[in-house]
Amino acid sequence: MIRQARLHLRAALFVLAALLAPVASAAGWSVEQQAAGTPLTPAESARADAAISAALRRLPPSWRDTPGLDVVVDWRDDLPDDVHGRTFGSHLRLRRALLAGHAVVQPLQAALLHEFAHRYDRSPLGGLSRDPRLLDLAGWPQRPLRFGMRIRENAMRDRSPDAYERTSPAEFVAVNLEYFLLDAEYACRRPALHAYFAAHFDWEPPHADCASDLPFVEAEPGADAAPLLALDPARVYAVDYLLAEGNAQPMSRWGHSMLRLVICAPGRAPGPDCRFDLAHHRVLSFRAFVDDVQISSLRGLTGRYPSRLFVLPLDQVIDEYTRIELRGLQSIPLRLSTNEIASLLTQAANLHWSYDGRYYFVGNNCAVETWKLLQTGVPRLAEARLRSITPTGLLRKLVRSGDAERSVLDRGDAVRAGYYFPSADAEYQALLDVAGAVQPLPVARVDDWLDLPPEARAPWLADVQLRDGAALLVLEHAARRREELRLRDVLKRQLLDPRRVADAAPAVATLRALLAAGDVLSRPAQLRVDGYGLPQSAERAALHDDVEARARGLRGLRGQLEDEARMALAPEARARVVALDRNVDALGARLRALHREAGGLQLG
Repeated sequence: MIRQARLHLRAALFVLAALLAPVASAAGWSVEQQAAGTPLTPAESARADAAISAALRRLPPSWRDTPGLDVVVDWRDDLPDDVHGRTFGSHLRLRRALLAGHAVVQPLQAALLHEFAHRYDRSPLGGLSRDPRLLDLAGWPQRPLRFGMRIRENAMRDRSPDAYERTSPAEFVAVNLEYFLLDAEYACRRPALHAYFAAHFDWEPPHADCASDLPFVEAEPGADAAPLLALDPARVYAVDYLLAEGNAQPMSRWGHSMLRLVICAPGRAPGPDCRFDLAHHRVLSFRAFVDDVQISSLRGLTGRYPSRLFVLPLDQVIDEYTRIELRGLQSIPLRLSTNEIASLLTQAANLHWSYDGRYYFVGNNCAVETWKLLQTGVPRLAEARLRSITPTGLLRKLVRSGDAERSVLDRGDAVRAGYYFPSADAEYQALLDVAGAVQPLPVARVDDWLDLPPEARAPWLADVQLRDGAALLVLEHAARRREELRLRDVLKRQLLDPRRVADAAPAVATLRALLAAGDVLSRPAQLRVDGYGLPQSAERAALHDDVEARARGLRGLRGQLEDEARMALAPEARARVVALDRNVDALGARLRALHREAGGLQLG
């Protein structure tokens, strides 16, 4: 079935050949016509013959020439107002008004191809809407806890050529075969689906030349980074399964699943040395976009959080997990060919621009999302039985299937080679030991040192020398970041507490603006550019300035919120932050003075 509302869009998308030939007899099957009520006028009959001939010429040879697909086109006036066609067995009912002299030609062509597609799909030759591979690509993946069952709600809701495609797999096939046959840009906008149809028919229609790179929007770009990333799969040397180790937090005890893209620096040929180009590496991470600023276990269990594919710089991810959350990172290479890496990245780009799912702590968490991406992006992995609901479980299955090389963690140089990024707690303990060797400290464990009130640490900071002072300055910075992390949730709850809105009105407004800005960058389809699927060159040009401006605005809002939020803290919390700043400033001044006395360069 095809609906009327979407057909006007096709007039702008499809440039069709002249419809001059009479109805051609297909080599393998025939097309008959009939009209309900009064017969077709000569003008209507000529338009119908030309449209059918043009539609048949566009079909793949294997489809057009296969016997057993005979159809009867029934031109009718009694279809529902929003329906242009329906298929019942070999009978294709089409709206007769499409043959009117003022009717747009493109919707007539699209309606014919749509109903031809239903006829083909329901035949023994077709069956595309029942193919597991097509269902994965279309957005009906398997459920992790119900073997063989697939999700009911299709979450590929963004940048769709027609929302009607998500109503059922059969309509998805019909809509996408229309675009496959009619739109020269389909191969570039939906490359994985184009490749699927081309492989099925062993044929492809003429199409536009596609860009070699894939567009991604970084959700949290740094000040010196371009947030609109053009990723060339040829520059990706390897893909690693990146596991953030668990901690004591209830929602983090099983770790976090991510994929690390080992991207070579410009000018470097793909090879092992690309692993040292850390500044160019990116991380694909499925995360819950928490728009109510505090994670609710109930909302996480009921799927109230959006699940989105974030693209993040590797150095930011390392800092977040190892220095703030004090969790180690394991980077396990996946055994993927060059073509498989390209296929995986294409699927990741497709999800990045089209997917807005629901995050469940159990049924659709980071491990499940990563498993679905791997299985869909690399079809071979569908046979590896990787289904898992925990990050560690997914890693075990990848190792067991031979698709992950966990042995790299056993190398003596695993840290230096970038396969393991240890938690900073051991580094912090070593720094405390350095300071403790110079002067007696009140505690021996770094956690106990960081837990001391800033005022209690101050006396041991006043008389430091260069060696112990530098060590304690690093720890004081760590204490400040740890305090910021601890206060973040407290602060967010306070800012959105209706009883305190009046006291913290500026910070509340800034926080909401910050969340809105982050929401757009984490779901780039909201950037409001025309088109469907992956943005093409004209759309990317329009996106560039918008994304840059939004990224600058996001950074500005973060700084503004930090200043305003301090005023909204409880007096004791505010005093603790002030004391931490005072310790850092005093230590920095002390070290600069010692450096000058020693005749060295001043510290910045």
